[in-house]
Amino acid sequence: MNDEQKRKCHAIIHAHAAAAAAGNAVPVPGLGVATDTVAMTSMAMSLCGVFGGEMTQEAAKVLAISAIKNTMLKQPIRMLAKELSKLVPGLGSIVAPGISIVMLEAAGWTLAQELEGRFRRASVSAA
Repeated sequence: MNDEQKRKCHAIIHAHAAAAAAGNAVPVPGLGVATDTVAMTSMAMSLCGVFGGEMTQEAAKVLAISAIKNTMLKQPIRMLAKELSKLVPGLGSIVAPGISIVMLEAAGWTLAQELEGRFRRASVSAA
């Protein structure tokens, strides 16, 4: 990944993580997962463009769900804390967005690296 791609990825990942954090501020358990999935789907489609690829919304959704699932499996305590914090008035509006940002930033960079490798291999195969 070159410097320009890193800069673009950083902007995309950070913006989508911030948007997901805003959705996670709503104190409704389970809504955070839906918000994270929508943000990751949009993030995947945007990151694809950074590496010169295109992706359907359905393919991006599959990648998003996979990335969130992998992040949840690596950090189950954070995910549980994020959703359970919403049951405590006031606390969930502070804790859940912070945890969401951390999780989506991590999942976003993992996804960016995966997409970079995928499109690099595709361009080498086409050449």
